[in-house]
This record gives sequence, C-alpha cells and structure tokens, in this order.
Amino acid sequence: MTVPAVEATPRNLHYGEFYGLTDPVPTADPDGRPVLAVHGNCQAESLRVLLDGRYGDRIRTIRLVPAHELVADDVPHLHRTLAQAQYLVTQPVAPGYRGLPVGTEELLTAAPHVRSTIVPVMRWAGLHPAQVIVRTPAGEPPIVPYHDLRVIAACRRAGDHAARVTSADLPQLDERAVGALRDASLAELTRRIEAHGAVDIRDALTRPGRRSVHVINHPTNDVLVEVADRIAAALDLGAPREYDPGRSLLGALVAPMDERAAAFAQVPMSDDDVARVWQVRGQAVGEDELVAAHATWYAEHPQALADAVRRHATLLEIVDGDV
Repeated sequence: MTVPAVEATPRNLHYGEFYGLTDPVPTADPDGRPVLAVHGNCQAESLRVLLDGRYGDRIRTIRLVPAHELVADDVPHLHRTLAQAQYLVTQPVAPGYRGLPVGTEELLTAAPHVRSTIVPVMRWAGLHPAQVIVRTPAGEPPIVPYHDLRVIAACRRAGDHAARVTSADLPQLDERAVGALRDASLAELTRRIEAHGAVDIRDALTRPGRRSVHVINHPTNDVLVEVADRIAAALDLGAPREYDPGRSLLGALVAPMDERAAAFAQVPMSDDDVARVWQVRGQAVGEDELVAAHATWYAEHPQALADAVRRHATLLEIVDGDV
C-alpha cells in the first residue's frame, strides 16, 4: 500500500509521527518500549495522554487522527502505524465508518499481531438527564453541540411557534423522570459494554460522591484516569506512575448539573449549577440564552427537530410524563 506524502501544515505536524513528518514510527524505541495506539474519537486521545503519562516508562504512544477526521488518504498512514504497534486500544467503531475501512474489527483484522482491548464510548446522563446528542444533516445547534430533551419537547409542542420557546416553557423533570432517564442511560451504557466485550467502566461513571462528567460524553480527569488504569490492567502494563496532565482534558464545556440528579449522586452543586450556567470555553452562558438560541435553530431547521424527536422518542415519553 502506497503511503501518500502530506503537507507539513500545523494540523498535520500535530499528528507528525502518524504522517511520517517527524521521526518514523519505530517497532520499539531505543529503550525497548513497545508502541501503543488508541483509536476512536475525543475520549480516545485523552486516554492516550493518560496512558502515555502513567505508563510511558513501559510503552510509547502514537497520536492517531481521530476516527471522525480520517479521510481516504489517511488509511495507509493508519495501517503503517498499526503494523509497527504492539498494542491497540480502540473504542467500538462500526465497519465502513464514514465510508472507510477503519472500523474496530477491520483494524484488528489488518493488524492481527497486536494485543488489543476495547473501551466503550463513555456517555453518562446521570448528572445531566435531559442532555442528548443528535446527529442530523443540519449540523449542530449554536453555542454548544448538545441538545436538551426539555427544549425538544417544548419546541415540538409549540409547532410553528418554536422560535418563541423560552426557559419558562420547559417541562420540569420530577424525581421519577430523573430516575427513569438515569436508568435508561445506564442500560444503554451496559448494552454498549456487553455488545463489544469492552472494559467495564460503569462504576467509574456512576460512583456516588464525585462529579464524573462535564457533559454527557466528556468524563472528568478522575474518571479518565480510572479508565486508563483499567485499560492498562487489561494489557498487563503493570503499576502506574504518578502523572498530572496539568489541565482538564475534556473540560472545555461544562454543563450545569440537574439539582435532583446531583442530589441522587451525592455530588455538591456549584454556583454555576445552581444558577443554571454553562461554561463554554471559559465563557459563562446562561440557560435562558442557550434555550432561546436552540429554539430559534429548531424553528429554522424543522428537520433537525424531527430528527431529534425520532432519535429520542422513548426518552421524550419520560420527559412528557408518559412513562
């Protein structure tokens, strides 16, 4: 397979070893450390950082292009990297993902020599029960790329007047609804783990007494460290060393926790939680502003609203009190 050359742009240099722009990827470095690669999306890179920091005296990690950014010309670079790796950690990626042979099983078939383990995609709505993800041709709503079941429900009821929906129009989640949405999130996480034989990380996300996620798919550093150590245990990498990445790896967006959900999880509320304020890349955004922006977007993109209703119909029944 021919490996195409790439231009030394700042973005490509960020993945310099992957593209062969810096030192070629060795089978093992001068200290004899085997190469480990982590395949997946945003969570995968954070896990790689922690595996490198906590086990870097025994392994050498290579930063891969995230699965959702890969293009056809990247596939030879990916195969070259895997050919020289001894370990592969991968999130479940569907065969033919985005029209490319970069699914989990496809990579394991292409690199049968690697020792591998699967880590599930971590989504936990236990602290943000109304928060969901919707993939739609319209793209992402403004300000934050997360949808709110309460806003979806209110806009559906408003019909042609969806743009007028405000935070005052949102249905309130009672204790029953919060519990049902939490149970649904845990059931989905369990399904993902069991379907792929993935590392079981449920207790890391659901353990009472600590904030486990910033938003539903961005775990806190504490959780990521615990998951990285479980991956290392599955690969027999030995005991970790102390390592502090010096930053919140997935903390660019922080959503306010639901009051009832936080109480159930025994997690103290912050001032932002109480005031219903998001932190969006260091900027405070109130719930009123966010609801108004999303309601307007749904009015302008009615198909996106329909996609959201269809995708999360069962959860919307809980929000509407039908379950």
